[in-house]
Amino acid sequence: MSSQHAYFDNNSTTLLDERVLEAMLPHMQHQYGNATSRHMFGRSARQALDQAREQVADACGAHPSQVILTASGTEANNFAILGMAGTRENAKQIAVSAIEHPAVTRPAFALRERDYRVAVIATDHFGQVDPLSLQVALEKPSSLVSIMLANNETGVIQDIAALAEIAKVKGALFHTDAVQALGKIPVDFESLGVHAMTVSSHKINGPQGAGALILDKRVDIKPLLHGGGQEKGLRSGTENVAAIVGFGAACALIKQSLEARATNTQQLRDALNVGLKNMGASIFGEKSARLPNTSFFAFNEIEGETLVMALDRKGFAVASGSACSSDSTEPSHVLMAMGVTPDLARGAVRVSFGANNTQDELNRFLVALQGEVQRLRQLTALSA
Repeated sequence: MSSQHAYFDNNSTTLLDERVLEAMLPHMQHQYGNATSRHMFGRSARQALDQAREQVADACGAHPSQVILTASGTEANNFAILGMAGTRENAKQIAVSAIEHPAVTRPAFALRERDYRVAVIATDHFGQVDPLSLQVALEKPSSLVSIMLANNETGVIQDIAALAEIAKVKGALFHTDAVQALGKIPVDFESLGVHAMTVSSHKINGPQGAGALILDKRVDIKPLLHGGGQEKGLRSGTENVAAIVGFGAACALIKQSLEARATNTQQLRDALNVGLKNMGASIFGEKSARLPNTSFFAFNEIEGETLVMALDRKGFAVASGSACSSDSTEPSHVLMAMGVTPDLARGAVRVSFGANNTQDELNRFLVALQGEVQRLRQLTALSA
């Protein structure tokens, strides 16, 4: 990539860390054992998986026995929703927040085919899930609640421990999607007080193709994939050893560098927000606790997709909302849930910084952004 290009879409995916690649290479070039095999090659693969499982657990405040390895965060979310629903007799309702990722909402709504009800928990104007809305939803017997720890678009962080306690009082299991939180803020499975938690490798400078569901061992869950009995029979399929090793290595690195990463990205985000305010932007969720790397904003009468493409031509990669759900031209469902007007929501642009971003990149970005905003406003005025 040219030195004049800058990647500001780290909530979508991150650059593979060279140290992670180094850990993976032996398993891509030399190690050909199946981890279920009893010979020395299989045992070597098994040891590598065990070490990676310990590294993932350590980064998440969990025990290795609670880590169920998957191929992605999406798989882990589907596993939780489809596998944990129906754990209470006569409790055929699950509750999800209005700002969840499609990897949670779509499997939840798919359960309607099995006669489940889906309660949608409201969010306030600040992007915070409404505890009263959760309490009202749980007046009907519910088997599962799923609320994300940090939103992938706004970066707003939820008080998961308090929300999980509400669910527990009503006897419902609680799952949280922590994919965006891991590597940006401290994540501790035990302290959150949840029954299940999703994490993913490629959001923390690890490889794509690896994720995990952290699961309370006391929870009954139905297998998502049946087959050879891997992952205690809960997730069958020959393990992708290289990707899992990379996931573990990435977890070990974020454990060491979390504070420095957060400090660097928050400095960039705060400087960006000052510039955005000076240009008249609306910043969504700015009054709430947010991930240190994320800013979600819009300019009146400027389409987000148009601005994203204009900035791309200037060498800056940003996103219009969530790249994980880019199959729709509708305004962000997260912003709709927050009460943002559709016209303003269509202008939404997300900047998400990573460990390698610099102040120089940001300075150049602000100059380019101001120029493009002025140009697009002039075009809008001429067409009016």
